[in-house]
Amino acid sequence: MYREGQVRIPSGCAIAAVISTEGHRMTGKLIADAMRPMHDRSNGLGGGFAGYGIYPEYRDFYALHLFFDDRDTRKRCEAFLKEYFEIVRSEIVPTRKIPSIRDNPIIWRYFVAPLQSMLGNLQLDEKEFVSRAVMKINTEMPGAYVFSSGKNMGTFKAVGFPEDVAEFYRLEEYEGYSWTAHGRYPTNTPGWWGGAHPFTLLDYSVVHNGEISSYDANRRFIEMFGYKCTLQTDTEVITYIMDYLNRVQGLTLEEAANVIAAPFWSTIGRKTDPGERERLAFLRKVFPSLLVTGPFSIVLGFTGGLMALNDRLKLRSMVVGEKDDRVFIASEEAAIRTMEPEAENIWAPAGGEPVIVRVKEGAV
Repeated sequence: MYREGQVRIPSGCAIAAVISTEGHRMTGKLIADAMRPMHDRSNGLGGGFAGYGIYPEYRDFYALHLFFDDRDTRKRCEAFLKEYFEIVRSEIVPTRKIPSIRDNPIIWRYFVAPLQSMLGNLQLDEKEFVSRAVMKINTEMPGAYVFSSGKNMGTFKAVGFPEDVAEFYRLEEYEGYSWTAHGRYPTNTPGWWGGAHPFTLLDYSVVHNGEISSYDANRRFIEMFGYKCTLQTDTEVITYIMDYLNRVQGLTLEEAANVIAAPFWSTIGRKTDPGERERLAFLRKVFPSLLVTGPFSIVLGFTGGLMALNDRLKLRSMVVGEKDDRVFIASEEAAIRTMEPEAENIWAPAGGEPVIVRVKEGAV
C-alpha cells in the first residue's frame, strides 16, 4: 500500500522470499529485515513466516504447530494426537514478550510420526493420513488450530506487523535454506491469529498479495475432496488447491500453475506447438473450477524449493533477483536490496508465468 497525498493506492500486502540453491542455511533475521522497507503495505492485522530446513534434528517427523484457546483444549487435542501419532517431542513454541503482540493463544508444537497400526487400518499413505488429521482438528475441535504440519519446516504467524512477529517468535534463532514472509493488509476478512499468512498443509505454504474473486467456486470444488476452509480468509484455498493438484493429482508445478493462472483461450489458440496447445486446453477443461481469478501474486514454499506466480494480467507487483546461490522474491525491489544490496538480474515475471527455484539435488 502506497500513499499519494491522502489517497490510498491499494496495492495490497507485502510478500518476500529467499532460497539458497546450495542448501545453505540462513537465519530468520534475513527475511525479517526484508519486511521492514515494506512496512506500509501492512496494517498490523497479520504477519508471518515459513522456514524450511529449520528442524534438522527432527527431519523425519511432522512438526505440528498449533494455537490453543486454553489449557483444556490443549489436553483434549493431545489425547486425540496420541491416538493417531507417536509424539517424540512436545513443547511450547519459544516466544518473547513485546508490547505490540498481545492476546496471544497458547502456541505449542509437536514432532510426530503416524502410528503404523493406524496407517494399516485406514489404508492411507502417511501424507494423506496427516492431512486428514489436520482437517479433523481444524473442523471438529473448537479452540484448536493446526497452522503448520510439514517435515523439517515450520510456520510462525500472529496478529501484528511482520517485523514484530519475527521478534515475538525469536526468528533469529532459527536457520533454514528457504524462507517466505508476509505482511497483511486485510480488506474483507478478519484479522486474527489463524488468518495470518502463510497458510500451510503438509510442507506446502502460501503467502499471497491480492484478492480471490473466484473464492466461492474454488472452495466449493476443493471441499468435495475432503479439504475444509475454516480460517476465514480466501488465501487458504490456494494452499489446498496446490496440494490437490501436485500431491493428489500428480501434476507438475508448471502444470498446476497453468491451472490456477490458466492462459486465456485466445492465448492457447495462438500456440504454434500442437502438443503445448493440447496440454493447456486439457488442463483448462479438466480443472475449470480451480482457475483463480482476481489480482494476486503468490509464493508457494515446498520442501526443496519455491514457486512465485502472478495472476494472468499481473495486477500485483512481484520482482525477482539473484546473487550467487541465492534467489530473492519480493513485492518490491527495496526488500530484495535489504537482503542483498548487490543483488543482480532484477526482473519482474510476466503474468501467469511461474518462477520455480529448486535446491540442488542432495543439498538438503
